[in-house]
Amino acid sequence: MNKNYLNMIGLAYRARKCSLGEETILKDIQRQQAKLVLIASDTGPQTMKRLTDKCKYYKVPYLIVDDRETLANALGKSQRVAVAILDRGFAKKIMSLIG
Repeated sequence: MNKNYLNMIGLAYRARKCSLGEETILKDIQRQQAKLVLIASDTGPQTMKRLTDKCKYYKVPYLIVDDRETLANALGKSQRVAVAILDRGFAKKIMSLIG
């Protein structure tokens, strides 16, 4: 997997175009504000199901990425299992770097 997407996540976070925390991400998905949801591969099964089901229902693209440690380091935060990208431009760039 191309690690350049981690830099884009960091940029999006510094530009305040991300939301963190499961409840905040779920609200952003419901409000159609989330353009892309990135979920760590080692997320717990209940959290993974809740996030992926919500994304599927509201037709928000989501990707399973590296482990929570890698995701947290990209954001400069500790123990983050998911991040929602709120900007369409960042979302498209991240998807192109991963895909």
